[in-house]
Amino acid sequence: MQVSGIAAVVTGGASGLGGATAGALAKQGAKVFALDLPGAIEKAPAVDGVTYVAADVTSPSEVQAAVDQAAGEAPLRVAVNCAGVGTAGRILSKKGVHDLDVYRRIIEINLIGTFNVLRLAAEAIAKTDADENGQRGVIINTASIAAFDGQIGQAAYSSSKGGVVGLTLPAARDLATSGIRVMTIAPGIVDTPMLAGVSDEFRAALSEGVPFPKRLAAPAEYAKLALAIIDHDYLNGEVIRMDGALRMAPR
Repeated sequence: MQVSGIAAVVTGGASGLGGATAGALAKQGAKVFALDLPGAIEKAPAVDGVTYVAADVTSPSEVQAAVDQAAGEAPLRVAVNCAGVGTAGRILSKKGVHDLDVYRRIIEINLIGTFNVLRLAAEAIAKTDADENGQRGVIINTASIAAFDGQIGQAAYSSSKGGVVGLTLPAARDLATSGIRVMTIAPGIVDTPMLAGVSDEFRAALSEGVPFPKRLAAPAEYAKLALAIIDHDYLNGEVIRMDGALRMAPR
């Protein structure tokens, strides 16, 4: 699928994986609408071709407004779900039992928010003209290797990302008749702003655990994989791990 001249929606688009993907799509000629919370957008750098839109991925009305804005500028053919949050907490610990509201919040943002964007973007993409192969667009979701190798304290996060993995194939099958592909990327440890506050020693320890290359992944590498998926029309209904062969230990 060609990127130049299309509209694309990227959630979590003010920084990290979403910021890198939004910028990469814009460089390829897409009109990118980067959705994020107002506080994140205030800190985001100006990027040619990227329009920041304040939207909560769990809000049907805010996401619908953002999708309508994007589709009104150019044919909407790409949506990339990067918005997400993480938390740590054992089911039982010295602090007591896991807070149900915390669990619910992680599921709401990471899984339900992903589905909310997927469904509304798919509706808009389905209205575009198909290419010579019947394709109208592609939706890329973000899981995590925690979906497969969840560590101690990751019950909520792993559950949410496991749901994204489970969503991939049925969503691809559901949307096949509309000419829309659905793919998921499951990153390993990526050097995003969430790691900005960790020490060099801790960062080195994380890097040492990766079989090869022994370093953290870069957001630009996620963006590069997203662009490759968009370009490769036969990739559909699959989850791709981007982790340097890392398999997480229990802790």
